[in-house]
Amino acid sequence: MQIAVIGGGASGLMAALTAARGGHAVTLYERQARVGRKLLSTGNGRCNLSNTGLGKENYHGAQRDFVLPALEAFPVSETLDFFRSLGLLTVTEPSGRVYPRSDQAGSVVDVLRFAVQAAGAQTRAGEEVLALHRQGGGFLVETASGREYFDRVIVCCGGLAGEKLGGTKSGYTLLASLGHSRTKLFPSLVQLKTENTFVRSLKGVRSDAEVTLLQNGKAVARSAGEVQFTDYGASGPAVFEISREASVRGGKELLLQLDLLRGVSEDDLTALLRARCRDFPDLTTDDLLTGILHNRLGRTVIRAAGFALTDALSALDEKTLRDIARTVKCFTLPVLGTLGFDSAQVTCGGISTAEFKPETLESRLVPGLYAAGEVLDVDGDCGGYNLQWAWASGRLAGRLL
Repeated sequence: MQIAVIGGGASGLMAALTAARGGHAVTLYERQARVGRKLLSTGNGRCNLSNTGLGKENYHGAQRDFVLPALEAFPVSETLDFFRSLGLLTVTEPSGRVYPRSDQAGSVVDVLRFAVQAAGAQTRAGEEVLALHRQGGGFLVETASGREYFDRVIVCCGGLAGEKLGGTKSGYTLLASLGHSRTKLFPSLVQLKTENTFVRSLKGVRSDAEVTLLQNGKAVARSAGEVQFTDYGASGPAVFEISREASVRGGKELLLQLDLLRGVSEDDLTALLRARCRDFPDLTTDDLLTGILHNRLGRTVIRAAGFALTDALSALDEKTLRDIARTVKCFTLPVLGTLGFDSAQVTCGGISTAEFKPETLESRLVPGLYAAGEVLDVDGDCGGYNLQWAWASGRLAGRLL
């Protein structure tokens, strides 16, 4: 059969390779000048390509079980074997995150590109699909150079996240033109903008923290790990994990609460501060948290607790020490919103999964039409889960079952 794969990202490359190896004549359309451009930026350029701790709880969408057939048909172990068969060596970190041994995202793109070419698929980079028409039992794919007939079409255009790297709404438009509907779209795995009275001075500071997102005083999301402070708010893996909830909730009455010293209780920290005041009475509050937190972060906590940096430690009473310890354990920043789709790693929402068969990823509305990857209403947690969905869904769609 003549197969068109629209979108040359992770799921599109996998779909094209699978279909071509299945004996089909495959044309892969990519509107960017080269395939896999967005892949190059994943994992800070290292490409966190999977996670060995994967489960359905790491995925979100209106139908959470929708991901299971694809993920079970191409589990992480088989995914790693597949990449090894392409010549890509990988390493698995203690967290379960998988990276190429080369530490270069370009290695992942290159081995896929080599394999797609070797399988005989034709790649048309720099050629955007403008429209998709139903004709008989197949489809007409329309580009600036004309229309071409295909027996089957696999839409793998991705979502709105990372527009500068290839994020696009074209997949939604193409599928909507054939009768499909989509959910509301939100940026996810994205930095948070916060009230910046305190964070402005913390730009570049990193801290291990337990992160809680509060709405009207109630915890709505939690995570733990590295937080990086910026001049606009907060970034880092722990922030990305709770950003989905912040995005969906629209930033209304949201607070970002950070436990900056997880594993140490408020009572133990107060005792530690009490000992410092006893042993070094001539020091000032500027030095109270030295050795406990990053110096800039420690000073910011003192100010956030409402105290000057010039008070002698000998003058601090028990209530003051308790207030400072509580601020370390509950450092709170009002959330103003996110940095939006340009900065997001993934799109929350997409084409309704109720309109596709989870066992094949074929449309329930239009026979012969398939979709895979981020264009569907599936988004994963931070840590390689979204790429594993891309590989698994692209492979399942490419089998053309």
